[in-house]
Amino acid sequence: MLIRPRRNRKSKAIRSLVKETQVTANDLIFPLFLEDGNNIKREIKSLQGTYRYSIDTALKEIEECIELGLQSFILFPAVQENLKDKIASYSYSDKNFYLQYIRKIKETFPEVNLISDVAMDPYSSDGHDGFVENGKILNDETLDILGKMSIAQANAGIDMIGPSDMMDGRVQFIREALDNEGFTETSIMSYSAKYASALYGPFRDALESAPKAGDKKTYQMDPSNRLEAIKEALLDEQEGADFLMVKPAMLYLDIIREVKNETTLPVSAYQVSGECAMISASANNGWINLEQGISESLTCIKRAGADAIITYFAKQYLQNLRK
Repeated sequence: MLIRPRRNRKSKAIRSLVKETQVTANDLIFPLFLEDGNNIKREIKSLQGTYRYSIDTALKEIEECIELGLQSFILFPAVQENLKDKIASYSYSDKNFYLQYIRKIKETFPEVNLISDVAMDPYSSDGHDGFVENGKILNDETLDILGKMSIAQANAGIDMIGPSDMMDGRVQFIREALDNEGFTETSIMSYSAKYASALYGPFRDALESAPKAGDKKTYQMDPSNRLEAIKEALLDEQEGADFLMVKPAMLYLDIIREVKNETTLPVSAYQVSGECAMISASANNGWINLEQGISESLTCIKRAGADAIITYFAKQYLQNLRK
């Protein structure tokens, strides 16, 4: 045989030379769940190794992550039920602990990239991403609330607005609202193709936020659809998004590649809570090796075309690299 591909696999040194896809700290975004209070580090039972933090413990966690090379964090608020209402007014209130935490994190670590969550569900008494009236999620009425939320977050110092609501036209509405208030340098990482997935359960446990009635299928995408994802992504690009996102990641690798092929914008992918929980549960049962499972899962997302990966495994993956 003249051609023997195994020659390029015969040693670790040679395998390193021909490695096509590598995941580094520069590729990763670490989600942090935040709650009001002090000295809180509360593990989420359905998402092993992931916690809800108060500002003091969050700052310690961010410092540890920075030492590992992490530079980007996406922040989610766990809001008390008594602060929720139909119009999510707490989301843009000066009293909102989430906005106060953003300010404190940026004061302490000005070099980090902070990404927000823009949707009504953490603050809504209905538990939906949009404004609910007579059982319907009203698209255009939601936009004004999302705009107020985005301006409040930009004013607090957020670097990238993360609209996760899947309302039509929200990227352009938010872009224009930000620009009108002078926040022309605040970026938008749009959840462009966010599917109505079965894999969000641990995330909803973390925020204690779920629809009080109905489901999210009138605004999140049907998992059966591929072309619709491209349409959504290109619309967000036209409306002024700086990053596009596919969510979930591992069960939608084909969508990541399709979107990447159609756009010149960077594409992020969210390895969601259920995907991470499945890997952890399999490892806990001795069915797979956790370290290898984490590495392989992140590699496949990067190989599919993701420029950035949001994952609950970010810190653990980088710790594994240092072993």
